[in-house]
Amino acid sequence: MAEVHASLPPSPLGRLTRGILILGSLYSLYLVLHPFTPLAQAHINLLDIVQLQRSTHVLFLLLGAYLVSFFAPPRKATLGSWAFLLFSLVPLYAFLFPKPPAMALPLEVRLFGLFVWAVSVLPAVAPPLQRPTALLGALLALLPAWYQARYFEELVYRAVIPEAWDAGMSLSLILLLLGVVYRLLGPVMPVLVLFFFSYNLHAQAFPGPFRGTPQPIDLLLGKTFNETEAGIYGLITGVSAKYLVYFTLLSGMITALGLGRVVANLALALVGKSPATPGRVTGLAGVFMGMFSGSGAADTQFVSALTKPLYEKSGYDRLVAAGIAATAGTIALIMPPIMGSIAFIMVEILEIPYLKVMIMALGPALLYLLAILAFNEFYARKAGLKAVAVELGMGRRAYALRYSPIFLPILLIVVLLYLGYEVRTAASLALVGFILLAYLDPTLRPKGVGPLFQGLEEGFRSLLPIGTAVTSANLIFAMMVISGLPSKFSQLLQQVSGESLLLATLITAIFSLVLGMGVPPTATYVLTSALTAPAIIALARENGIPDQAAVYATHMFLFYYAVLADVTPPVALSAYAAASVFGTHPLPTGVYAARVALSKYLIGFFFLLSYTGTGLLILPLLETAPPGEAWPIILERFLAVAAGIVYLSAATAGYTRRPLARLESWLLGLLALLLFVPQSTLNLVAFLLGLPFFLKKGLTGKGQGA
Repeated sequence: MAEVHASLPPSPLGRLTRGILILGSLYSLYLVLHPFTPLAQAHINLLDIVQLQRSTHVLFLLLGAYLVSFFAPPRKATLGSWAFLLFSLVPLYAFLFPKPPAMALPLEVRLFGLFVWAVSVLPAVAPPLQRPTALLGALLALLPAWYQARYFEELVYRAVIPEAWDAGMSLSLILLLLGVVYRLLGPVMPVLVLFFFSYNLHAQAFPGPFRGTPQPIDLLLGKTFNETEAGIYGLITGVSAKYLVYFTLLSGMITALGLGRVVANLALALVGKSPATPGRVTGLAGVFMGMFSGSGAADTQFVSALTKPLYEKSGYDRLVAAGIAATAGTIALIMPPIMGSIAFIMVEILEIPYLKVMIMALGPALLYLLAILAFNEFYARKAGLKAVAVELGMGRRAYALRYSPIFLPILLIVVLLYLGYEVRTAASLALVGFILLAYLDPTLRPKGVGPLFQGLEEGFRSLLPIGTAVTSANLIFAMMVISGLPSKFSQLLQQVSGESLLLATLITAIFSLVLGMGVPPTATYVLTSALTAPAIIALARENGIPDQAAVYATHMFLFYYAVLADVTPPVALSAYAAASVFGTHPLPTGVYAARVALSKYLIGFFFLLSYTGTGLLILPLLETAPPGEAWPIILERFLAVAAGIVYLSAATAGYTRRPLARLESWLLGLLALLLFVPQSTLNLVAFLLGLPFFLKKGLTGKGQGA
């Protein structure tokens, strides 16, 4: 996503772009204050009506993304670019030549749609057009936003039977959105949106259970644009406007104020001098930065740059170092209190407090960290690396005590959420807290107020790819709801799995990982939750998991595997980020990232297979069983899985307190798998059988050679 981070020149257009980004940030921050200001009594639609707030938010995303892309190198045309073009022709043809019962559109509306299509899609296959059309795209984005604001009340009443310009504005908004998503993220996401749109237009052409009733183009466009709550401005888009923007602003401000380096140094201060120091720092820094940002690739880039000198000094293999960094960076997506966009989408879909998602994510996140640290410890010992230490300019303990207050704003978020405040209120107050900490501490104080504006700019810039992807995911969700595809897919999954929960979860996990090779984790979760969640929830209930626990565990399972796609080869954003810093090839880096903390692929799988397995999520058990019964199960599950993680990490590294023979590694790995299974007796037996592998002498009584 180099386009997002392309530097903006000090030209008039560069200053305009910065102004748009800052204005987008200020608009979002003002919405938090708006109910308490005199303007609240003025009844201004753009400030009071939720759908128009989302429309304005999307407008800022489109303006910012098109203007930023103007300064970036054009994206090269690929096979995916041509697929984007070809798929876009399906709705375009239906728009230009509508068939009954779709209404006939006036020539000027059709020509307008054709022009917007040319601006949005043609640059994908003609890269020299990307720069001039970026300015046209920004100007055209103003029209649907103005139209939505001007005719909002009328649009709601003609969602099923839109007028001609309703359809024209709807198509233009969809194409402009997909055009900018292509520029930021590549062709896969736009093609996916267009596929589901095309399915609705030609459902009768699909085979077997997927055969359906085709929908006229005007109905699809009307429900997408006019029926705002169910269309492009639905609840998933609301996640970007209601949650994500505030946390990206928080992350951008922390970076602009220079507090990220302090957070990283705190991680350095907490580790001692050891051969494993670089990996320990990477794991802790990934967790700390994850608390502040919720961006896997960005955190990977940060911790990689921070720890690369330590890895080189200690003698780590570069691929192993890059793999550890990529894996640790991804933990940001599941580390409370600031997680990725999926967590907020889950809040909206399940209609539960964000605090509950935080509680359920905490256990898997800590186990994920344990897997990273365990592999690192065994690898460092096996490789015979040199012990390294860090220099902080003062004692490690003194540094930790001096700067630990930097976590107070994060604690403030948790406290405010517990007290029932809105997420955006908590995040905004935390933002103020970080600013006060920076300016009140003489050793951290920035020069002037410039960093504040830089933080607002960088925060909204980092939202551009995430926010546009989330809005595209809302389009996918809307198209699936219209088509009825989720129920068809869910029935098919139940048939294919033979009503087996184990097989259904395995198929879904593989589907999620494969899907994640081409689309962001957000889209992966939206698709899998719509297509597979109903079937898995039903099978979980049949396997004795109570209703609410089944819903929680299923969505956390889908959340977890959508996140893993970010670090799983061949397409792994975190692996690419780490490879760019360590100078390694992205594909082998992804393979090593998959090997590091191999347990991460099992943690999510086993907390869905039985009622006791949900103990790793804590909340499903606490809400469905008395505390006296729930807590022993939760503790038992964490101990068993933690032991399994240690065993599997040792097996993967090929070392315990000594090098392991290949057969020993396989046997220890098998025992690790048994520890993941939620069955107490089996866990105890596997644990006891694994202990001899940790003796200094081999199982035959002889030491092992290196």
